[in-house]
Amino acid sequence: MMGALAGPLRGRLSDWASSLGRRLHVIAVLLASVKPKGAGVAASVLLVALSAGYGAYKGDHIATMLEALRDARDAAGNAAGFGIAAVALTGHRQLTDQDVLAAAGVTERTSLLFLDVDAARRRLESVPWIAQATVRKFYPGQLEIALEEREPFALWQNAGKLALIAADGTVLGPYGERKTLGLPLVVGPGAAATAAEILAVIDRYPAVKEQMRAAIRVADRRWNLRLKNGLDIRLPEADVARALDLLIALDRDRKLISRDLTVIDLRLPDRVTVRLSDDTAAAREQAEKDKLKKKTKSGPA
Repeated sequence: MMGALAGPLRGRLSDWASSLGRRLHVIAVLLASVKPKGAGVAASVLLVALSAGYGAYKGDHIATMLEALRDARDAAGNAAGFGIAAVALTGHRQLTDQDVLAAAGVTERTSLLFLDVDAARRRLESVPWIAQATVRKFYPGQLEIALEEREPFALWQNAGKLALIAADGTVLGPYGERKTLGLPLVVGPGAAATAAEILAVIDRYPAVKEQMRAAIRVADRRWNLRLKNGLDIRLPEADVARALDLLIALDRDRKLISRDLTVIDLRLPDRVTVRLSDDTAAAREQAEKDKLKKKTKSGPA
């Protein structure tokens, strides 16, 4: 396995050495121009690091060498006066300062000179809460990180677990890690990716929105709405607005939503099907039986 990894690691080493050479040139120019305190220490650290690095390379300890050289180069940059003395963080509300710095790969040992701002930006944007990041360096020792965070949009329940999601469907994290109030609930596989579309339609129907407990994705093709009274509204795959228009009209004329029903099926464009609750169905069946008995008794002997 080490043999298989040696080639890529050697390639990384070659790239890193090339990058280090460019950085050393920058250090030399800066030292020559400003001659900061600690320049001699920095040069000594670099000489020791390069000697140790060569020995590690000859001993085939490439991964260990890369880590050691990273630490050594940062120590050299800091000794030369290019440590990170101040960090300006903006745009974060859900994440703490420590969360942002850890995601960017910035520690108390990091040298501003050797910080790769593009790599730091990519690491930051791999965090679900971060939609966009900008990382800038101001020599000799100031770092600026500006973030645009995603906003919690809804709760997603899937496989028995609750998570916060953004409007674009990005899963932000488990429910309970951040303070959220009054977010709509969507349920089922595929619900996170399509939640924004159905919730935008429901927003146009306040009477339904106020009664909705959850929007349930069915076979990743269509939605059911579960109301607070337990009623299920079965929506069609297409033209959901037409179905909700019909529901509102029926409720206005016949108080359909508040009746003792378990299902209102709006999937077919030419008909509406309802299902009575068990109690109502049993009561209706008993009433039919009583009516039949009464008719039998009142008939001819």
